[in-house]
Amino acid sequence: MKLELRNITKKFGNFAANEDISLTVDPGEIIALLGENGAGKSTLMNVVYGLLQPTSGEIYVNDERAQFDGPGEAIAAGIGMVHQHFMLIPPFTVAENVMLGNEHTKGIFLDLETARTEVRRVSEAYNLHVDPDALVEDLPVGVQQRVEIIKALVRDAGVLILDEPTAVLTPQETDELLAIMRDLRAKGTSIVFITHKLREVRAAADRIVVIRRGRVVGEATPDATQSELAGMMVGREVSLTVEKPPADPGEPVLTVKELSAADLEGRPILRDLNFDVRAGEILGIAGVQGNGQTELAEVLTGLFEGEVTGSIALDGRELTGLTPRKILDTGLGYVPEDREHDGLIGSFTVTENLVLDQVVNPPYSSGMVLRKAT
Repeated sequence: MKLELRNITKKFGNFAANEDISLTVDPGEIIALLGENGAGKSTLMNVVYGLLQPTSGEIYVNDERAQFDGPGEAIAAGIGMVHQHFMLIPPFTVAENVMLGNEHTKGIFLDLETARTEVRRVSEAYNLHVDPDALVEDLPVGVQQRVEIIKALVRDAGVLILDEPTAVLTPQETDELLAIMRDLRAKGTSIVFITHKLREVRAAADRIVVIRRGRVVGEATPDATQSELAGMMVGREVSLTVEKPPADPGEPVLTVKELSAADLEGRPILRDLNFDVRAGEILGIAGVQGNGQTELAEVLTGLFEGEVTGSIALDGRELTGLTPRKILDTGLGYVPEDREHDGLIGSFTVTENLVLDQVVNPPYSSGMVLRKAT
C-alpha cells in the first residue's frame, strides 16, 4: 500500500507544528521519521490517522486522494496506528480489546470466539505470540504493544504507524520489535517508524526522513553515521561523546537504610536497599522495567500502597510513614515517569499544573481561591 503526503501544513493558531511537508511511503517499506521531541513527528502522523485535520495539503492512498474526518475512516482506508500511550482497556482480555470498535455478534451477544480466532491468526502469521484470553493488565508492556499491532493488522492495515514504539521497551523487547517490523515488511506492510533514537533508526529503516521544527530538512540512508543523523536533527554538529568534569559531592543529603517494601498482597517488591545521595551528586538507578524502580520512587515520595520497612531520611529528618504532602514540604521533589497519568492534568492550563502541589500555600492561593495572577 502506498501513502503519499503533499505539502501538509498543520497550524495551531499562529504556531506551525508542520509546515509544507511532503513524503511518500512505498509498499513494503519502513520509513523512519526522525526528529527531536517536539519536532512535529507525532502531529504529522495524527493528521494522517484522522485525529487532526490539516490546515492545508493533501493525502493520497494508492494514488487516490483521501480525506479522513476521523480514525475510523483512516482505518477503513488501511491505515493503522500504534500510539506511544497505548489505547487499551487494562481489565479487558486481548480478544476484547482487539474487537473494540469492530465487534462481531451472534444475535445480541458478542462473538468473542471469532475475535479469539482472529487474534490467533494474526499472532501466528506475524510471530507475535499473544494469548487472546490474557488480561491486558497482566501483560508486560512489550506484549501490550503487540496487542496494539494485532488490533491494526486484524483491520487489514496496509500502512502501520508506530509512534515512539521503543520508548517504554527494554533492549531485548526493542530487538524483538525490530524483528517483528522486518517480518511485517517482508509480508508487504508499509511502516512509518516515529523515533528520536539513532541506533534503532539505523537498524530498522529502509529510508530516514528527518524533521526539525515542523519541516522536513533532509533524508538519509541507514548507513549514515549517528553523528550525521544527530546533526540533521538539531541543525548543528553534535558530539556523541560525554564530556563532564569529575564530581565533587558533599555530605549525604538523602539516606536510605534497609528499605524493603511489599505490595498489598504481601509480595516483596524491594529488599534491603541501602544507598546515599550526596549534595551536588546525580545518582543513577538502572534496571530493566519491572524490577522495582517505579515502586522505589513511590516509596520515597509516600505514594506506595503496601507495607514499607526501613529508613528514609532527608537532611536527617525521617520520611518513612509521612504523607506525600508532608514529604514534598520537606524539599523532596518528584517528576513521575508517566507524565500523562501521574504528572499532569491535561485539561488544566500550564499555570494550574505548575502549582498543583503548592496550591494550598501562599502566595498561590488566598483562602479557597486560586490566585492565578501570582
